[in-house]
Amino acid sequence: MTAIDKIRLAKQASASIARANTLQKNAALRSIADHLVAHSKEIIEANELDLAKGSSEGLSAGLIDRLRLDKARIESLSEAVLQVASLADPIGDVKRGMTLPNGLRLNQVAVPFGVVGAIYEARPNVTIDIAALALKSGNAVVLRGGSASENTNLLLVSILQKAIASAGLPSDAIQTVDDFGRQGAVEMMQARGLIDVLVPRGSAGLIKAVVEESKVPVLETGDGVVHIFVDESAREDWAVEIVHNSKVQRPSVCNALETLLVHQNAATKLLPSILGRLSESGVTIHGDDFTQSLFDGAVAATEEDWKAEYYSLDLAVKVVSGLDEALQHIAKYSTHHTESIITEDVSNAERFLQEVDSAVVMVNAATRFTDGGEFGFGAEVGISTQKLHARGPMGLAELTSTKWLVRGEGQTRV
Repeated sequence: MTAIDKIRLAKQASASIARANTLQKNAALRSIADHLVAHSKEIIEANELDLAKGSSEGLSAGLIDRLRLDKARIESLSEAVLQVASLADPIGDVKRGMTLPNGLRLNQVAVPFGVVGAIYEARPNVTIDIAALALKSGNAVVLRGGSASENTNLLLVSILQKAIASAGLPSDAIQTVDDFGRQGAVEMMQARGLIDVLVPRGSAGLIKAVVEESKVPVLETGDGVVHIFVDESAREDWAVEIVHNSKVQRPSVCNALETLLVHQNAATKLLPSILGRLSESGVTIHGDDFTQSLFDGAVAATEEDWKAEYYSLDLAVKVVSGLDEALQHIAKYSTHHTESIITEDVSNAERFLQEVDSAVVMVNAATRFTDGGEFGFGAEVGISTQKLHARGPMGLAELTSTKWLVRGEGQTRV
């Protein structure tokens, strides 16, 4: 069987998934959640093979962390699937409706895309997240998880297929082309008419390659050069805790803080405590001259640091003259993912919300909240930094299209 054969099987199964009612889809999701927990031991064993291979091949600490599945993470994935099951079914949701002067009744309703493809790397949680969201939104799915997580993903797909089959849905609705390596990804990108939308998740290089090479429409996710601006009115306790949480809680993910900007009028007071707390947690500070003068442990920042998505315990820090310079810096270096301001100045907060052009803009909150699970989506397809169709964390609604239903009583056009 070739990669394109598997993609065709998903296409054929997509009609059955699209017809499935909410009870059927939820039963399949509950079965997935149960199967994940029941097969935890086998999943961890397969994952350990991938971790060992990744370590021997020199994968970064950030990618190793993303690759890892332990008992707690598997249980978390199971809980996320159950949360997806508890959410309202998006299919059939009426977006708008009207009755024309001639009596025609129009309704625009949500419908599945059909087949969702996902190309990603070293992220086995994505295998479960996207499969669950695709299923609940009435879609079949084709997955390419990359060589780094090949053992884990092959087992997870097998578990997913058995789980949905036990609930009466076709196992062919979930496919992987990992068996075919790079060629599998190429086949996905060329499968116009079979795959309806393609989602890349991973490095900037992977996303760029998919966007440029794909003949299939792409829902583009993006890398995260994430900023926090500490305004001169910021509360010290909020600044210390929000910055620390944003950088340290899980540095290997796209919503982790990468650049900290601090108002010059607050720098002398706040930076030593902010950077001291970070340093205690092992963070390396890449600072401008002002930052280095305030904190002995800082190393000199270069132009590349303002562009860096570290995926590690490294942080770029710059002291700015005020909100104007902070906004200018963000506009120049942001990847339009997530930015946050820490302030008690309502005017500055509102200006930041209005002027920053990113998918998620926050006030007095950690950037780690930019996440489908945290937003109440159960899981996420990814975080879109584009502006067409979907932006920010993508959940069930973003895996649907629409169609118009028109009901008449013999009307003809004059």
